[in-house]
Amino acid sequence: MKIKTVLTVAGSDPSGGAGIQADLATIFAHGLFGMSAITAVTAQNTAGFFGTEKVSADMVEKQLDAVFTDIFPDAVKIGMLADRRTAEAVAGKLEFYKAKNIVLDPVMVSSSGAQLLEDGAVQLLVEKLMPMARLVTPNIPECERLLGMKIIGREDMEKAAETLSRRIGTAVLLKGGHSSGDCSDLLFENGRGKWFDEKRIDNPNTHGTGCTLSSAVACGLAVGKDLSESVLSAKKYLTAAVSAGLDLGKGSGPLLHQP
Repeated sequence: MKIKTVLTVAGSDPSGGAGIQADLATIFAHGLFGMSAITAVTAQNTAGFFGTEKVSADMVEKQLDAVFTDIFPDAVKIGMLADRRTAEAVAGKLEFYKAKNIVLDPVMVSSSGAQLLEDGAVQLLVEKLMPMARLVTPNIPECERLLGMKIIGREDMEKAAETLSRRIGTAVLLKGGHSSGDCSDLLFENGRGKWFDEKRIDNPNTHGTGCTLSSAVACGLAVGKDLSESVLSAKKYLTAAVSAGLDLGKGSGPLLHQP
């Protein structure tokens, strides 16, 4: 039996809680085969972000060639891209190889406030990469930056998700973890919104939740689930991971990827 495969294109996290390491842990926990193309090497842990060095766009392209010409992925998750040149390289290769089931997590700022995407790359992200994706998964601060609007409450989330979805021509999952209330997410697909309601879990160990959620959605798409089913199963997986309450570090702690 051929195992389904997922490629993650993102930066690394030496603490294992986010980025490439979190993505691969999530993919393997779903019983799929994970592959990676590293866009940047970061120095971060559960408590903070201390620096980054970008991998050259040429090397990112070579990594993507190596994967696509040997083990064609059933889904692709995109995370940290760092700069415009890298974003252009990734977009070009995904277009060339006709990649499918792309889930784009527009990583712009780390949880500790470090900028992870240069301003010059945002426009390319919106104009080139997002329209190629099957799903884009911004959190509230990322969506505010993309649209230039303030998002407060469910009504604003509905307006923002619809606006972004129509602008880029693809589905949007607007994550509500940064809201003051619950952790409900809104999927806007084919002109309609669907809420995925979830109570907020009292657990500081949330480093890497965005990476984990988008990777779990990609896993669902890779095995043939539709978008709504993939989001629902990813939400259940993430909730179980956060509920487990694993605490390894002095900071916010990485997730338990296999609840």
